[in-house]
This record gives sequence, C-alpha cells and structure tokens, in this order.
Amino acid sequence: MKKSFLLVILLISTYGTINAQQNAKKALRHVVMFGWNEGTNPEYITKTVNAFEALPKKISLIKAFEWGLNNSPENLNKGLTHCFTITFESESERDAYLIHPAHKAFVALLDPAPTNVTVFDYWVTDPKE
Repeated sequence: MKKSFLLVILLISTYGTINAQQNAKKALRHVVMFGWNEGTNPEYITKTVNAFEALPKKISLIKAFEWGLNNSPENLNKGLTHCFTITFESESERDAYLIHPAHKAFVALLDPAPTNVTVFDYWVTDPKE
C-alpha cells in the first residue's frame, strides 16, 4: 500500500513538473556586443547606439530591448564595450528580424564596422520581464 501511494505521488509530481515546463513562457534573447578601436569618433558610436535603440519602434517583433556599457572589473571583455539585448518569442521572429529592412539599414550604418562583434542567442524559460 505504501509503495502504491509513493508511486502515485511520484507520478503526480512528475506530471506537474512536465506540464509546468510545457506551459512555461519562453523568451529568445539575442545579445549583440560591440567594441571599437581607441580613437573611434564618439559621435559615430553615439549614432550607432541611437540607431540600435530605434529598432524596436521600427520592428514590432522585438518584445524587449536594453543596452549598456561594460563596467566589469574583471577585464575579460576582450575589447567589447557595448552590449545590446533584444528579446523575441520565437526563432522565427528572430529570423524575420535579421532580414527586416530596418535591421538591414542598421547593419549598413556600421561603417566603419566595430572592431569586435559578438552575437549570442539563448533561450530563457519563464523570464521575469
């Protein structure tokens, strides 16, 4: 009887966990990091940041946007100074963003291109936005 009871409890808790995982809200984070050579015109960097900040108003697929400057004391940024994070609900939204005319126009502004560029995408389960 005890074994049956424990088995039922185990099955119920497993079902609850699986069900919660399937219903969890997910978000796809698209992280873009830039770094420029010393001496790069600060006005050009500001223009680039402003253009990136304008993308959410031009591309409705973007669910959230934030950016900031590196301030880590660890000195492991490898020349990356600016970090931009964009949130999408799906890979198809991210893929549509990448070919969107407003995104392509932004990429065309990157002349001269940042010296360092890193792009990293990852899934967040149950984001606290």
